[in-house]
Amino acid sequence: MDCPSDCSYLVAAHRYEDEHQRSLPADTPLLEENIPQDIVYTHQQLMAALAFSIAKFCAVQPTAVDTDVLVAIQALAQTYKTLSSGIIYEKPPDAPLPRELYAALIAFITEIKKQQAERAGSAVLKDMELFYLWVFLYRMGLLRTNGRPRSRRFIEFLRSQFPQAPELKREESRIIVP
Repeated sequence: MDCPSDCSYLVAAHRYEDEHQRSLPADTPLLEENIPQDIVYTHQQLMAALAFSIAKFCAVQPTAVDTDVLVAIQALAQTYKTLSSGIIYEKPPDAPLPRELYAALIAFITEIKKQQAERAGSAVLKDMELFYLWVFLYRMGLLRTNGRPRSRRFIEFLRSQFPQAPELKREESRIIVP
């Protein structure tokens, strides 16, 4: 049985997990990358837009779990790392759901770049900057999830960042409370 995200037992379990900090293993992908300190601040709106796009995708895909999101983000980071070196090579995830998210995010970024190109004097988004943003999101996701196969903690975290968004409203619980 899947617990709704506001289940009191699930909330208590998450609170317990938060009190016991996790560390990332040394062999974690993209851990060796040094993110410039100002990259998130400089691209704050883009970071929020990427997070919102992921949350929106997951809102219409109830089977999406944190591992699906992390696989897609890791693939995007690898793609943009390769693109920044001048080589065009894409390796979307094999699983269907992460592949759909990957494609949706690529389309979103393509649209942003197109809009920037149409505006005269607009700063052009560099592939290396996108790479750093993906690495940041990937690490944030690793620290927010609990590592369990059906965990949705990272997705719920992203959702909670946009409480007023009608696209992210939760379905009412089907559990009947007396």
